[in-house]
Amino acid sequence: MLLGSAARTARLKPVPRMDPSSLRVVSYNVRYFGHALRGLASTRYSKQAIALRLVELSPLADIICLQEVETRSLRSQAVLTEAAVPRETQLEDFMGEFESVFAALGKPFPYEAFYFRAHAYALTSEFPLYTTGLAVLVRTDRLHVSNHNGHAPHPITFHHVEALRDTKQSRICAHLLARDGGGRPLHVFNTHLSLPSPFHKGFWTRKEKMGHGPNQLKEAESLIAFIRERSAGEPFVLCGDFNSPPDSPVFNHLLAAGLQSAQVELGQVDPAAGTAFPTAGFLHLRMHLDHLFSGGGVSWVDLEDTHPFDAAHNRFKGLSDHVPLVGRFRLGGAF
Repeated sequence: MLLGSAARTARLKPVPRMDPSSLRVVSYNVRYFGHALRGLASTRYSKQAIALRLVELSPLADIICLQEVETRSLRSQAVLTEAAVPRETQLEDFMGEFESVFAALGKPFPYEAFYFRAHAYALTSEFPLYTTGLAVLVRTDRLHVSNHNGHAPHPITFHHVEALRDTKQSRICAHLLARDGGGRPLHVFNTHLSLPSPFHKGFWTRKEKMGHGPNQLKEAESLIAFIRERSAGEPFVLCGDFNSPPDSPVFNHLLAAGLQSAQVELGQVDPAAGTAFPTAGFLHLRMHLDHLFSGGGVSWVDLEDTHPFDAAHNRFKGLSDHVPLVGRFRLGGAF
């Protein structure tokens, strides 16, 4: 029923002419497709609703970077998910929903998905309690993926307490190399930084915490080193949940390293105003934690469909504890 009404709405929308010289990227923390149950278990509704909203984007995104995506676990396979195929991964299940929306509209499905596993909390080796990871979806009629590190995502976790190394949630950076119709390279990086560590004394004495953790800064340093090594000066975009607002040490470090913030470049946010454009919400807290960065000659065009967390006209409102960032950019030259 939900699918049918959205499909009818989508048919009525005029589709703007695609700019062949630009590409569109989405960065979205989907909270394991379980926001309806406060993250306790993924739901069919969350997967379908997010798929519908992504299809409504016009033009469609060429790259979709997702954070907080499971593989297979007790949480992702709970009864409330009503999984279509037993033992499907969470990403496979979501892609099935995504493809169904395109089918309802009579359109070919253009996306290929890549999964990057980060961590597993296991009761047994065969049955993890829950898992964490990242995903990147690529529109294959616009880009060709020639390489990725899905088999071995790059680790960036900083372990402040060595004795707790095995219990701390692992953090990674996903990477893939895509080429456009003209053969030009584009490196796509997707990440999710740790929260500030409570084991550092500054955590308890400082009012501002997000983006101020020494462990977060170490992860940002590892992230920059990996990006420099892999991109080697070629165009790249970096998406993710950085758990760090503008005007935090982590955000400022990324800018000082030469990265361009899409929201800063296009004047959507003031880099000195850390909470003016919240991208995440928890109870009454509002935080700007998600960012789009670039380098290697990428130029940002617009941030249409990017809205603050509480914006009433945000099509993604209520589907996660984060809102997506949607940016359009150019690599330069002819497509």
